[in-house]
Amino acid sequence: MRITVLAGGIGGARFLQGVRAHARTLPDGDVTAVVNVADDTRMHGLRISPDLDSVMYTLGGAHDAERGWGQAGETWTVSGELKAYGAEPTWFGLGDKDIATHLVRTTMLDAGYPLSRVTEALCTRWNPGVRLIPATDDRLETHVVVDLPGEGQRAIHFQEWWVRHRGNVPTHRFVFVGADAAKPAPGVLDAIAAADVILIAPSNPVVSIAPILAVPGLRDALASASAPVVGVSGIIGGSPVRGMADKCLATIGVECSAAGVGALYGPRADGGLLDGWLVDTADAGLEIPGVRVASAPLWMTDETATAAIVSAALALAA
Repeated sequence: MRITVLAGGIGGARFLQGVRAHARTLPDGDVTAVVNVADDTRMHGLRISPDLDSVMYTLGGAHDAERGWGQAGETWTVSGELKAYGAEPTWFGLGDKDIATHLVRTTMLDAGYPLSRVTEALCTRWNPGVRLIPATDDRLETHVVVDLPGEGQRAIHFQEWWVRHRGNVPTHRFVFVGADAAKPAPGVLDAIAAADVILIAPSNPVVSIAPILAVPGLRDALASASAPVVGVSGIIGGSPVRGMADKCLATIGVECSAAGVGALYGPRADGGLLDGWLVDTADAGLEIPGVRVASAPLWMTDETATAAIVSAALALAA
C-alpha cells in the first residue's frame, strides 16, 4: 500500500511515526511525506528547515521528546557565544548539533543542489524509513501581518511571530510569500497520483497544511487524485493537542474545534480536500456534509497508539 501524507510540525512528525509503524505491517507498505517548508528561514547565514528537521530527527530517533523539537542531548555553546557578541537574532537559539545539519544543508544549497536533493542526502544519515519530500524547492515563507508596539502594522516572518512573540501580538493575517511562483518539488505530484490513500496529518491547518496547498498544482492534484483523502484532527475537545493552532484559527475566523477545521478543509466533492475526517472520541457525533466522519482516540501517547490512529484513518478511507 502506498501512503502519501501531508505533514508539518511536531504533530506531523509524531503522526508519521505511527504511519511508518503501521506501514510495516502491510504488504508492500510504502510511505511518502510531503512536508511544509514555509517555516524555513535563514539565521546567522544558515538555512533552517524546522519542519523537515523535526520529521527527520523524530523518525531518526534523535528528537528531544521532552522539549518537542531539536535533538536530544543538545548543547548551546555556539548560541551562547553569538548572544555574547550581540549577534541578532538573539531570540532564536541554535543548538550545537542542529548547527551541523544547517551547515550541511546551507553548503549544499549554495553549491546549487535543490532542497529536495539536500533533504534526501541528509536522510541518509538519519534513515527515517519514510521518503521525505519538501513541498517545494522554491522560496516559500509564511509571513504574519501584525501590530507591534511603536512600529504599527507590518509583516514579520512566522518564526519571529511564534518564537519571539509567542503569537501574543495583534495578528491580522498570514501571507505565504513566494507561493505564486513556487512549483511542487520533484516527486510530490507523482506521490499524490500514485497513492492508494492520502492522509492529512494532525498538523496546524493554517501554517503547516495551508502553505503546502498554496503551492500551485498541489490542490488540483489532490482534487484529481484517485486515492481517498482522509484528514486527522489535531483539535481535541476544542483545544489543540499542542502548538498555536488556536491562535492561527482565530486569526482567520475559524472556530478552534474538530468541526471548524473539518469544515475549513471541506468535502472534496465540493472543491475541498476531504473524503473522510477522523476526530477524537471527545468529538464523536459531529457531522460535516459531504464528508465521512469517524471517531477514535487521537492522543498520540506513543508509537503504538499513533499506529492505531493510522489504522482507523485507513479504515475510514476504505
